[in-house]
Amino acid sequence: MKPRLQQKYMDEVRPALQQKRAYINAHQIPRMVKIVIHMGVSSALEKTAIDDAAKDLGSITGRKPVIDKSRKSVANFKLRQGQPIGCHVTLRREVMYEFFDRLVSTALPRIRDFRGLTPRAFDGRGNYSLGLDDQTIFPEIDLDKIKRHQGMDVTIVTTAQTDAEALELLKLMGMPFAEGK
Repeated sequence: MKPRLQQKYMDEVRPALQQKRAYINAHQIPRMVKIVIHMGVSSALEKTAIDDAAKDLGSITGRKPVIDKSRKSVANFKLRQGQPIGCHVTLRREVMYEFFDRLVSTALPRIRDFRGLTPRAFDGRGNYSLGLDDQTIFPEIDLDKIKRHQGMDVTIVTTAQTDAEALELLKLMGMPFAEGK
């Protein structure tokens, strides 16, 4: 069975985009390709910080995170080559739609004083990035078991050629953007 948002994309969003933008070919219609979630961890923290971040990220996404290691030594940051500095997960297909649904419908509304996401966070090629200050907005995280609050970066990669197309796609998918003044 397909996820709810994937079915919505096929039934409602694709025809609406094709009608509004007058795409000739069905492959021109923008779609989401992948979602990358990244947690950076300070190297100054204790050694279990990276394991705790990976465990939290794994419980949020349902996938085992990849541990990111530094490529170079940087003396000013007290960083050595090969030292763990973060973790990330890449989600595609059904898992991507399930995470996007949880992000939009449950996690983002739990942010304190949330008034919508900024529509200026596109990269110029149709990809959207947002930073979350705390992992506790996800219902999968048990508040009694976390040791430290950890932020994360979420990047939504689309096939849209322009930021306007990607903004329209994400709005139709249900992403809550703040209204311009």
